[in-house]
Amino acid sequence: MERLKQRWGLTSNFQVSIILLVFAITGSTAAFISKPILSSIGIERGVTNSFLYWILYVLIIFPIYKVILICIGTLFGQHTFFWNFVKKMLTRCGLGFIYPKKEKQRQ
Repeated sequence: MERLKQRWGLTSNFQVSIILLVFAITGSTAAFISKPILSSIGIERGVTNSFLYWILYVLIIFPIYKVILICIGTLFGQHTFFWNFVKKMLTRCGLGFIYPKKEKQRQ
């Protein structure tokens, strides 16, 4: 727990527990929601090529996970942490142009 607190800049074990709980809820929810979305556009696991199905499943989960992470994180009072986490995740995926870094002002 101490390493997570240092890495994430947290102050209490309770805050770490809340954040881990949000990650667990978000992952399960994103996976649960993605299947009906694929089914609604006619892509089903037994019918569609397995390789294509899993590629589309991951591509659907990617944006859903980020939206749900911020929403559930906000409900648990950790909006700032998860907003920064999503921005960092998008930057590492090469999508940093969505949230450009603020340039330091010259004095």
